Amino acid sequence: MATLSQWLTTNQVSLYVIVILLGLLIGSFLNVVIHRLPLMLQREWQQECAELNGASTATEPTFNLCTPRSRCPHCQQQLSALDNIPLLSWLFLRGRCRYCKAGISKRYPLIELSAAALSAFAIWRFGASPQLLAALIFSWALLCMTMIDIDHLLLPDNLTLPLLWLGLLLNIDTLFVSLQDAVLGAAIGYGVLWSLYWVFKLATGKEGMGYGDFKLLAALGAWFGWQAVLPILLLSSVAGSILGLSLMASKRLSAERALPFGPALALAGWIYLIWGQQLTSWYWSVAL
Repeated sequence: MATLSQWLTTNQVSLYVIVILLGLLIGSFLNVVIHRLPLMLQREWQQECAELNGASTATEPTFNLCTPRSRCPHCQQQLSALDNIPLLSWLFLRGRCRYCKAGISKRYPLIELSAAALSAFAIWRFGASPQLLAALIFSWALLCMTMIDIDHLLLPDNLTLPLLWLGLLLNIDTLFVSLQDAVLGAAIGYGVLWSLYWVFKLATGKEGMGYGDFKLLAALGAWFGWQAVLPILLLSSVAGSILGLSLMASKRLSAERALPFGPALALAGWIYLIWGQQLTSWYWSVAL
């Protein structure tokens, strides 16, 4: 183990290449999760509703993150391994299906590139350290949740709760903050947005955000402690405003469609991961 650690420390270029390639591979998997997880949850909810109503449920083909194999959404042709090489397949095929020549969304390679870029920032920030693997998992999870929330206005418990528990477990040994600060961060993160939700609902009769936002901020608090909650909220407010204006300018957001808060929280949490110490020092120096 010591030899591996020494090699990683002395071979920074190789480490960057390994981490970036890993990011591309994970990005390809995230594309699957982003597309399939909401459909899996929808099927599960429909089945539960049918069972509660006493209706018979038809047996459906297996559908999960592994089954069925990836297919072209246009011609339904099953894709081979060569068609699923992260980024390279899309470039080689010039963004078109090998079989029916229909266009393949640029979103797939962009998510793969985003995962690789986030991975590069993580290795730049933490180097060959115990925090690196945690930072990678954290970044990939936030990217996945961001895209699902943009598509479906949904932050699944399947993602937010494991992220919360992982933050608490990692901080048992003070990976980022003490366990006491992590527990307080989770409780305060959830409680702040829960309180704002009810104040807004009682004042307007409308729901300003979803419970998934509470759980995501609780997870961020579990990772970085109670000290991070207010800076992350301030950052997310700025990020949300910029995101909303950008979507309105590109005509992707109408007055009738709600703006998801999850992507703003995720961006703020990731910024805090990379520059949290500097932000916290600056914030408290200004506040005091």
